[in-house]
Amino acid sequence: MPPLSPYARFARPLAWIILIAAALFGAGYWWQLGRPIPLPDSPTAKIACVSYAPFRLKGETPFDVNAFIPPERIEEDLKALSTRFDCVRTYSMGQGLGAVPDIAGRYGMKVLMGIWLGRDPVANEREIKLGIEAARRDHDSLRGIVVGNEVLLRGELPEKALAAYIRRVNDATDVPVTYADVWEFWQKHPRLAEATDYLTIHILPYWEDEPVSPERAVHHVADVYQRMKAEFPGKRIMIGETGWPSEGRTRRDASASLVNEARYLREFLNYAATVDMPYNVIEAFDQPWKRDLEGTVGGYWGIFDVDAKPKFAMTGPVVEEPRWAWAIAAGGIGAVIFLLAGAFGRRWHGVQGWLALLLSGFAVGTALAAHARLLLFACRNNIEWATGIGVGIVGLLTSLSLARAVASRLASPVNPAAVAPAPQERRRLGITWSDAFTPQRFFWMFVLTLYGILLVFNGRYRDFPIGLFALPCIGFFLLGLLRTREDVLMPLVEERLLAVWLVLLGAAVVVQEIGANVVSWGWLLLNLALAIPVLTAWKRARR
Repeated sequence: MPPLSPYARFARPLAWIILIAAALFGAGYWWQLGRPIPLPDSPTAKIACVSYAPFRLKGETPFDVNAFIPPERIEEDLKALSTRFDCVRTYSMGQGLGAVPDIAGRYGMKVLMGIWLGRDPVANEREIKLGIEAARRDHDSLRGIVVGNEVLLRGELPEKALAAYIRRVNDATDVPVTYADVWEFWQKHPRLAEATDYLTIHILPYWEDEPVSPERAVHHVADVYQRMKAEFPGKRIMIGETGWPSEGRTRRDASASLVNEARYLREFLNYAATVDMPYNVIEAFDQPWKRDLEGTVGGYWGIFDVDAKPKFAMTGPVVEEPRWAWAIAAGGIGAVIFLLAGAFGRRWHGVQGWLALLLSGFAVGTALAAHARLLLFACRNNIEWATGIGVGIVGLLTSLSLARAVASRLASPVNPAAVAPAPQERRRLGITWSDAFTPQRFFWMFVLTLYGILLVFNGRYRDFPIGLFALPCIGFFLLGLLRTREDVLMPLVEERLLAVWLVLLGAAVVVQEIGANVVSWGWLLLNLALAIPVLTAWKRARR
């Protein structure tokens, strides 16, 4: 019989601790999402101004040059918005948006009319022409004209050319004219203020280069606003965009959530009521098309969802996920499935095996519910849905096979090798695998490494799919932990290389988030859980 490893005496107790913790975490996570969170009430449900774009239905995008929103749709939207907002801000004149000032005027609303500028001089001229015509036609409905939005941020026009466009519009109308950009770009281009009647600055605490937590966000906005007033004395300053996303990845300690969006908006309105400050909130409706540009988070800045329903109330507690009980039910279903699967072909006896399957199934069910929730918010098309569902099924099957192996080891009071045969080398598709679990482990190590590379080198808009990767990572860690009496075979060289990369990539994500992102620590733990069994087997096999 192979000798016991030094940590063998702790393997089984630790495995039970991990199984129980995984099940409790699954239940606790969903209970937390379903708990009403008390927040400060807003002083009013009425908001001064809100960004409006009608591209909220499936397949609609302003990047479609042939897209056209009929006036009837716009009127329906503005009629509904007029009960909550005094003003709307638009961003372009084409695709039917030129009708906004006239329709808004019928419902007593003012418009911050946007003229979109970019690299294309022909498109710019068309926008300028439409904007000047609308300024003359719908003069009384306009509160201001925004000539260009974040053009300097995108690097699409130099300051001199942008200033020339602004002056052209300013000379053609007596409606106040401005330009809108992130506040730092006004600091970089202070002379641009000479061409405008007032400054429009964007303050989005979530998107700052150094993200601001939701608890400190409004304080940050107040500081920036006062700083800009001091740097541009005598110039009127408007906050042209401010808000918080309800879904998407966490950036350091800035968590995108429904509760945090409600928290931010309520606290901001409380602050705005104490100062003489024109402002505009981004945005009226969730915009699914923005997920192509900014990932999941881009589509969820709306006060209303895509069906024009308010996402939260302005008073009282807010619940992050009202459907949380379904996730607990998914855990129960997972437990039943794992118990049934464990009954077939089992070579063990005793309550410990059944308990291991019960805990595993519940934890897997709640994790898959988290994966499903991410897909619900993140998927943009059928391909992404098919990929997400397919990988989820693979994760379920992997977890099921791992749970059976873990249960057989925990059910055995003596030597797991007496219940399950010692691992043997197997040849499949011309590749020599260490044992039956190696192909699955290699697959998940490869996928996790690939996603880790994307997170490190292009992760600004990428979510952390914790629910999906928790399935194989925890399962393979438990299996490796319980293989204390079996012959240890050298892992594949590819697995050894991937294990090293997993540790480095997981640590790199935490470093990028300066340790402030709790989710990034969870991501590191999953990377370690998948890498450590391989690194440990590598070390033991070399002895």
